Amino acid sequence: MASTTGASTAPLLSRPALNRATLDRQLLLERSDALSPKDAVAHLLGLQAQNVKPPYFALWSRLAGFRPEALSALMEAREVVRMVTLRSTLHTHTADDALTLRPLVQAARERELNAFRKGLVGVDTERLGAIVRALVEERPYSMRELREALLKEWPDADPFALSVAARCVLPLVQVTPRGLWGRGGAVALTTVEHWLGRPAGPAPAPDATVLRYLGAFGPASVKDMQTWSGLTRLGPVFARLRPQLAVFRDENGVELFDLPDASRPDEDTPAPPRFLPEFDNLLLSHADRARVVPPQHKGRAWSGNQAHRTLLVDGFLAGGSGGSRNARTAPRFSPCSSSSRSARPGEPKSPRKRRGCSPI
Repeated sequence: MASTTGASTAPLLSRPALNRATLDRQLLLERSDALSPKDAVAHLLGLQAQNVKPPYFALWSRLAGFRPEALSALMEAREVVRMVTLRSTLHTHTADDALTLRPLVQAARERELNAFRKGLVGVDTERLGAIVRALVEERPYSMRELREALLKEWPDADPFALSVAARCVLPLVQVTPRGLWGRGGAVALTTVEHWLGRPAGPAPAPDATVLRYLGAFGPASVKDMQTWSGLTRLGPVFARLRPQLAVFRDENGVELFDLPDASRPDEDTPAPPRFLPEFDNLLLSHADRARVVPPQHKGRAWSGNQAHRTLLVDGFLAGGSGGSRNARTAPRFSPCSSSSRSARPGEPKSPRKRRGCSPI
């Protein structure tokens, strides 16, 4: 349960104030002209990358003058990689974060693996990891190739469970050209250590990551951080950090933590319209999404397990698109104010429009 202990005496952050603070941390109140794409990926602790294009649109909405070729160049230089980390989902991370965040969230990967144990009867996961490492460090393998190789060792195992085990036991990255802007490429995997040419360190203490999370997604509750990371039992970590944190409460009395010197703009600060790609972490990184998603729009950014591209108006979810390549706008769930409509022409051209395709 979200903590309310001691929250009744903490300063109140209204929902609009919480919204503006979060948008500011997310570089969505004003596009940054100071951060490079690599620095932005680090600041945001990664970008959801279940599909190829969302990381590019996520940066376009956050960085002034962003061009997609800049992120592709980082991937080709192996300064940024694509791998499964937070919430068992594919993310784009800096090389440094790939080597530290993955060990930090390994406990969550173990829980995921346990859910597939019935399909892994008789499978020695330590041996499985050794086999997979030897294969993918000789050359990148597709997941289909890995399944076929592992089924030769364990023919009675469930093929999908073997795939899950491979990515849970080892930190596997998708090698380029997969993920590059304007270029095709099938998924091919190797270990993060082999791809980057340096070993992963031991799992770090979560304290530093909590502080970074607050810097990118705060103010936030313990449960918010657990939702973002997929980790559990972070209450003691926040308790340990409490003396160096600012403490607030939201409109429901839930205790929120923040960096004491972090920006918390006035709740009346203007928020320009912003397009967000599907699976944007702004919408996925808090247990209580009301800071961005109005109650009447809860669940409207999704159809089944597929996320929509979305539109923020005055800082809150206001529309979404199901992903049609011919869609020229993100349909609104509710009318825009005249001030919101007048702000929209200031939006720069999206990367897709630069390439002659329809904007989101």
